[in-house]
Amino acid sequence: MSNPVLVCALRGIDAFKALADALKRLTQCRENLSKSGSLLQTVMALTPEVTFRQAAFFFTETDFVTGKTCFYYDGNVFKFLSQNMHCLLKSICVSCLVGKSQRSHAESLFTYLQTGAQILCTVLLIKPGAWSHNLARILRKLDLEKFRVVGMKHINLELDVALGLLSSEVKQDPAVLEAHCTYLTSGTALVLCLQRPNAVKKLIDLLGPEDPKLAQAQDPFLWRAQYGISTVQNGFYGSKSYQIAVRDMKLFFPEGLCCAECQTLEEEEV
Repeated sequence: MSNPVLVCALRGIDAFKALADALKRLTQCRENLSKSGSLLQTVMALTPEVTFRQAAFFFTETDFVTGKTCFYYDGNVFKFLSQNMHCLLKSICVSCLVGKSQRSHAESLFTYLQTGAQILCTVLLIKPGAWSHNLARILRKLDLEKFRVVGMKHINLELDVALGLLSSEVKQDPAVLEAHCTYLTSGTALVLCLQRPNAVKKLIDLLGPEDPKLAQAQDPFLWRAQYGISTVQNGFYGSKSYQIAVRDMKLFFPEGLCCAECQTLEEEEV
């Protein structure tokens, strides 16, 4: 009998690309593992259609657990998953298989996998100086992109809050860090909580790169290309992931949001 294998059903933003990139980074890790006589081999589905067929073969619908991360501990495999994939993808189901697996009812699983994009919330912060003359146009753009504004407030950022919005790359350069903090605390910002299907990724795609020049080169209609001046005064901050969006909502809107009850918000205690 062959050794057990670990089969994972994963979901995430740009899941196929994210997983492929993670597996590429595994190349160096494989060399280290092979020295110890434990070579890690991986295979991934390349299309949604293949993913569905394989998921229907390996899992039953009762195996799928949303909102939780579950790993089967198996030495080097667990180490790789915890260090390289947990930050990229959210696990729906993990199963250790020996021999044949139970088959699921394809119709039920198909319905599960074909459910439309989940309605989520994200946070958009319009930085000082960027919103006072452009608010009407920005709100119009949000409406055209099917965003609902479920929270809005003016805020003068404290230094510790401003630091929390900055990336680790910015914090590595003291001069750049000081420039960002000085700008973010220089005036009143406008914070919006936005709701729509796939809200986090949609907003990030609309904003574009942090550098307005790169945004302009990529697409002149990106928001940072239109309203940004420099990498510091680039107009906007947007939550970069759902976990960060939840953190931002709790930070800026502790009193709650003006929207109908939502399961995801209830689960996150927003």
